[in-house]
Order: sequence, then structure tokens, then C-alpha cells
Amino acid sequence: MKVRRLALLLAVAAVGAISATGSASAASDVLGHVYVNDNTAGVNTIAAFDRHADGTLTPIDGSPFVAGGAGTGQRIGSQGALQISDDGRYLLAVDAGSNEISVLRIEHDGGLDPVAGGPVSSGGIAPVSVAVHGRLVYVANAGDGGSDYTGFTLNPGGRLRPLAGSTVALPDGSSPGDVLFNGDGTRLLGVRVNTSLIDSFAVQPDGRLAAAPGSPFAAQGAGPFGSEFRPTDPTQVFVSNAHDGAGNGTVSAFDVATDGTLASIGSSPFADFQTAPCWVEISHDGQFLFTVNTASNSISRYAIAADGSLALLGSTPLSTPGAGPFDARLGPGGATLWVVEANAVAALAVAGGDLAELASSPTPLPAGATPFGIVVT
Repeated sequence: MKVRRLALLLAVAAVGAISATGSASAASDVLGHVYVNDNTAGVNTIAAFDRHADGTLTPIDGSPFVAGGAGTGQRIGSQGALQISDDGRYLLAVDAGSNEISVLRIEHDGGLDPVAGGPVSSGGIAPVSVAVHGRLVYVANAGDGGSDYTGFTLNPGGRLRPLAGSTVALPDGSSPGDVLFNGDGTRLLGVRVNTSLIDSFAVQPDGRLAAAPGSPFAAQGAGPFGSEFRPTDPTQVFVSNAHDGAGNGTVSAFDVATDGTLASIGSSPFADFQTAPCWVEISHDGQFLFTVNTASNSISRYAIAADGSLALLGSTPLSTPGAGPFDARLGPGGATLWVVEANAVAALAVAGGDLAELASSPTPLPAGATPFGIVVT
């Protein structure tokens, strides 16, 4: 009898060991995380996923996480509605329905915890995009009667403080769609979608903005939308032009002077022969540019020359008909491009300038999400 009991105990211990090993293996398979601003009506939430080695996503326990402010419950066209602090500790999310910005601490397991004292007023109406460089943060507010770019400082504890004298007011109807820093934080760009203008600033030592001579600049196409500075050259910036009609999408390339002045590169703008190129993402080595064509349900691929000129490589369709792709973000290693769709997240393998959607793609988002903005760690 004692022998049988001992054998049973050993068997239970063995099963427990196997179970523990399996759990450890699953945990070790997690490479990072993917976060999406759900923009849910009423209380806004952030969807959070574990990102696995095979490209699959699984929801993190507790997801979606409450952001603290309110979403609109309606799709919003902008780039950069969700960003991560430079030290990787905090997520910054726009709450377009309550005119606020939320800051959430990223826990060791990828879970999110709102920072005490938040969310804070965005300094305007309907925030749609946020830019972060070090301790400096700028927000683009798009709502009439409160459209502007407003600055903040982010302290080590994750608290946002308004930066006095930083607000740059915009006319009603401007509809800014993106605000972003270059790689060294010396320049800041904003695009006005409805009036086809580009704001360009030199960032002063105190964090305030000095408009470039001639700013705002006329865009090279209707509806300047997504934009990104070249990761390997902080003096080059690329802007998609979304509103020139069916098959007439383009991407512009500019040199940016020290004072923020924009100068066209080569034969810019560069055609992609798709409709509504809206979001822009550039490979970490600065060699390739991807632009998300919302109305064509595709992603165009360009090679970037040393001088910033673009050469179109082709366009890759997404697997879900009518997916309505939105914001896009590369993973830290650059091997996967993650794309926000109407109610899902698509994943595409990246090989140089080529894209191929993964078999596991897309991954559904929580019910009620009207997403915009994505971050990948």
C-alpha cells in the first residue's frame, strides 16, 4: 500500500513538473507585446497582446485595459494615436472623446496600469496624435474651437505636465492628422489633412516651437496624412498624400533644414497608383518605406535611395476583403509589420522590401473597438 501511495505521489509530481515546463516554454515564446488604442465609446480601453515567435498574438490577462479617458466609438483617421516613452516604461494614448491624454505603466508581464493623477487635459479638443522624444511630448488636437499643437513634459513617474507657452493654435477645419519628432528631437512636423498644409518647426532648447520660415508649407498632394522621419537620417521626412482620388495616391519626400524649412527631394511626390495612402512606416535601417492604402486595402512598398528619392517596388494586398487598414508599426526587430484593421490586427512578414501576410493573420480586436494607433514592443 505504501509503495502504491509513493508511486502515485511521484506521478503527480511528474505531471506538475511537465505542466510547469510547458508553462515556462509558453512564457519564453513571448517576444514582446502589441498594443492598440481601442477608441471605445465611453470608457476608452487599450487592447494588449503577447507577441509570439511565430507571429501569433494572444490577449494578455486583463485585456482590454481601461485607459481612463473616453473614446469616440467612431473611426478616426490619424497616425500616432498611441505611443511609447523612450525608456519603454509608459504608453501614451489619446482619448479623443474626452479631450484627454492617458499614461499607462507597462508592467513586466505586459499588463497596463494607469498612472496616478491621470488622464490629463490634452490642451485642446479631440486629440488624435501624440509625439514623444525624451521628456518632451506634443499632442495634435483636431477639434474646431480647440485645434492646436500643445506641449507637455513627462516626468520619471509617468506624469504629464503642460509646457507653458507651448501651444500653437490652428484654424478651424485644419484637421491635423499627425504630429511627430525627428530622431534627434530637433524638429517637429504636423500635417493639416483638410487644408493640405504641412507645419514644420525647430524645437527650441526649452521645448517650445519656432515655426520654420514659410511654414505652413503647401503639401504636394491633397490630404497630407501619415508621415515619418527617416530613422537613419533626421533631416529627411516622408508624407503620404491621401485625397487625390482613385489610383492617384502619392508619397512626398522632403529635406528638412535646421530651422525646419522643407525642400522637395528629387521628383517628389512619388506615385503608388493606389487609393488613399494614409499611414507611413519606414524600416529601421532606413532602406524601405511602407504606406497603407486604406481604400485599396493594400500596402505599397518603396526602396529609399540615399538622397531620399523613392522607387516603387509594388503593392501587397491584405487578406481580408474590405479590411480598411489603418495605422501600422514594425516590430523592434523589423521582421514583422503590424497593421490595424477595422476590427483586427494584421501581421505581415518583412523581407527587405517584400511583404507576405502570415497564415495566423488577422487577430480579432475586442468587441466595441473602433481602433486607431498601435505600438509594438
